[in-house]
Amino acid sequence: MRLRNLALAVAAAWAATSCANMAPMSASMSESKPAKPAVAYGKPVSEADIASWNIDIRTSDGKGLPAGSGTVAQGKQIYEAKCAACHGPDAKGGPQYGTMVGGIGSFTTPQRVLTPGSMYPYAPILFDYIRRAMPMDRPQSLTSDEVYAVSAYILYLNGLIPENFVMNAQTMPTIQMPNREGFILDDRPDVKNERCMRDCKPIRG
Repeated sequence: MRLRNLALAVAAAWAATSCANMAPMSASMSESKPAKPAVAYGKPVSEADIASWNIDIRTSDGKGLPAGSGTVAQGKQIYEAKCAACHGPDAKGGPQYGTMVGGIGSFTTPQRVLTPGSMYPYAPILFDYIRRAMPMDRPQSLTSDEVYAVSAYILYLNGLIPENFVMNAQTMPTIQMPNREGFILDDRPDVKNERCMRDCKPIRG
């Protein structure tokens, strides 16, 4: 009987200690619960909420290009300060990337040279890429004016615009790129799909 009473007493003491230790832990856990985000599941997101992310450009005609402008001379200064370390002097290749100059006409030969001048069918592609991805260690840190200026400098080095060219949303789409006709239309069925959120038709091959 004594052993049984002793065992019950030990069990009761252990249970009381466990409960006492669990109480502050629960309080601590509730206090550290992260706050809910401002935009929750199911809440509509306004155009103002996504404005800073909506930077896509329709490259065929430049729709979406922002306000601003830049010249070849300005672009040369910006390039030397923020781009040359990776791309080399005069955009002819550096420790990180190959040349961005030349190669025009090489896409019809076995020795293709990939540069903005030789490859891009539309000039606004260059703006879109630079703004999104460059400089490599600080993407999207360049202002619109800086991107226009660097684009002007690179296209000038490729012989596609004159030295006095002013690059902006109106003039950039007018540049005739040498490889504009070097692409074929993607007519695969999956590129013609329409967005559907409910009662969608089955996909057929």
